[in-house]
Amino acid sequence: MKDTISPFGGFDKKALEFLGSLEHERYNNTVWFNKNRDTYDNSIVIPSKAFVQSIGQFFNHLNPSIRTEPKFNKTLMRISKDMRFAKGLPYKTYFLIHFGKFKMDSEFYVYLDKNGISYGMFLNNSTGDELYFNQNFVKFNKDILNTCERFGINKKFMLSELNKEPELRIKNFDAKKNLALLGTMKFILLEKQLTIKDKLIFSPDFLTEAIKTFSRLYPLYCFAVSPDPLRLIEEFDERMGIAL
Repeated sequence: MKDTISPFGGFDKKALEFLGSLEHERYNNTVWFNKNRDTYDNSIVIPSKAFVQSIGQFFNHLNPSIRTEPKFNKTLMRISKDMRFAKGLPYKTYFLIHFGKFKMDSEFYVYLDKNGISYGMFLNNSTGDELYFNQNFVKFNKDILNTCERFGINKKFMLSELNKEPELRIKNFDAKKNLALLGTMKFILLEKQLTIKDKLIFSPDFLTEAIKTFSRLYPLYCFAVSPDPLRLIEEFDERMGIAL
């Protein structure tokens, strides 16, 4: 019997407060976490699964190869660390919802922490099987430039490089000025941010905002997931009628 998941109604302010508590050693331990598991489940896990369930149809129509199951290790990252490989406190201080095809694939994401929400696209610019952005960046450089202009990506997103922590590189990314910078970065983030003061975080309207944002970024994503990105963009043009 499948779990019943309610429609997405916005995220919960308690989720951000809970994640903030995990920054302190006093709370980031299994005893405190287990005592507060209901808050974790009700304010973080349930709304996150509802968000994935609600946006799933959009991604299935956009690109059926993108994972949309509202499950851990699929679209939800576990908050507990694997202590075989990690040191320090046992729980992450953030919660990640992500939509890709496999581990370390380029993907779309929603990232929650005590400050609010970041949402956008991760591009893996390293080399490897089914990692295409590195080679396409050279082969389709002019097409990437035109894509950023045509689909309104320019001046809409922050550009950060993901190392141990995200490092802001450009506050308003503009491919006409900053495209070469992408080629120097291994892990690329193009994102928007909402602070805890933004009511949109706690509204069902965040779903619409996420769909518009991911739609705008998808043509650039095509250069990361296919050796024939222009065909994918053409298919996107034919299928999608979402106003950007």
